[in-house]
Amino acid sequence: MEEIGKKIWVIAEGFIPADDETKDYKFISHETACILNPNKEEAEIEITVYFADKDPIGPYKIRLAGERTNHLRFNDLSEPARLPRDTDFSSIFRSNIPIVVQHTRLDSRRTDIALLSTLAFGQ
Repeated sequence: MEEIGKKIWVIAEGFIPADDETKDYKFISHETACILNPNKEEAEIEITVYFADKDPIGPYKIRLAGERTNHLRFNDLSEPARLPRDTDFSSIFRSNIPIVVQHTRLDSRRTDIALLSTLAFGQ
């Protein structure tokens, strides 16, 4: 089978607005890493988050079963720490096997700014 994906992915852009957390969960502004594991075996993924003016946070550790996808909201990351709101950040994903990562943002603060999605940089 042809190999699909990369072991290292970078999302250089990230920002979680300080949103009204009382909104319906599906309408809260968020950053999401859409992760695909096209392999038969489980992927072990570590995520490190970087900031302009403070030390990185991480690694956040996740496992993704083979031939599965996970739309991981950065808002929901809590171990080793919750990500700060209203703060620019970047992230690096390192996996033990090739995966695919796509970045998606929902900004629901205003009606004229909404959803964006782009493929991360893979190496």
